[in-house]
Amino acid sequence: MSEQHRTLHSTDVAAPAEAVYAIVADVTKWPQYFAPNVHVEHLEQGEGTERIQIWATANGEVKTWVSRRELDPENLVVTFRQEVSQAPVASMGGTWKVTALDGSHARLELHHDFTAVDDLPENVAWINAALDRNSESELAGIRELAELGSELDDLVFSFDDTVHVAAAGADVFDFLNRADLWPERLPHVAALDLREETPGIQVMTMDTSTADGSVHTTTSVRVVFGTDRIVYKQIAVPALMTAHTGRWTITETDGGVDVTSRHTVTLKQSAIERILGAGKSVADAREYVHRALSTNSTTTLKHALAFAEARRG
Repeated sequence: MSEQHRTLHSTDVAAPAEAVYAIVADVTKWPQYFAPNVHVEHLEQGEGTERIQIWATANGEVKTWVSRRELDPENLVVTFRQEVSQAPVASMGGTWKVTALDGSHARLELHHDFTAVDDLPENVAWINAALDRNSESELAGIRELAELGSELDDLVFSFDDTVHVAAAGADVFDFLNRADLWPERLPHVAALDLREETPGIQVMTMDTSTADGSVHTTTSVRVVFGTDRIVYKQIAVPALMTAHTGRWTITETDGGVDVTSRHTVTLKQSAIERILGAGKSVADAREYVHRALSTNSTTTLKHALAFAEARRG
């Protein structure tokens, strides 16, 4: 019988308990809010229950697992249990618990229980280190988001760019999936390193040139679904953001496919004036980031269009 280990991480939050619980309960937004979370996919949803697949970084590695969660909004509790864990984790579950301290303050606790593969001490140490790092990051993220209150609505925004391609979706997918070839194919990509140690999970470090001649480096984790969708999260972001997630989708239409690039960005409010200048606002930052990201994604879409239509021809 494997030894079961337990951990507890907690934080106090200057926000109502219900607001804290709402962040914990809405798992679809976790990649936008929590640094370790790359993507969350709903597999099943029912009354007070959900089955999800999570992709996340742990000690510098990308892991994925399936969990079932039970939501209890009356008691402000969410319980979770991994159905199939990934080594060195043999099993893992736990509880999120929110306790009201008063009308505007709450305590958030994150309990974990786990067993390690073969009970090896080095596996227990690896899991404890990952839990310490990720739990502290998630708790800090929830605390920051809850304390922002209504300001959060202005800092998080999404937008789409779409082109129609009169060619096969498979050729568009090949262009988007083979990001290792982007330095040869895209004028704004100065350099790119792509690793795919697990099929369908790509870790990509890219140097991007901007219109003013500067180059910035980003690191992203990409998850590839079939041949019509790639989702990603930047795990190293420019200074004006705290988070950037996105996806490429390919949708069959009459005469070809529609290809859409979606970006979702969380702005770093404290960096706006330092980066853009005194007196610049959240609205200015949204416009600046939207323009920069849209310019690059539209360029990528146009080159994907040309690539696919040339293959058709």
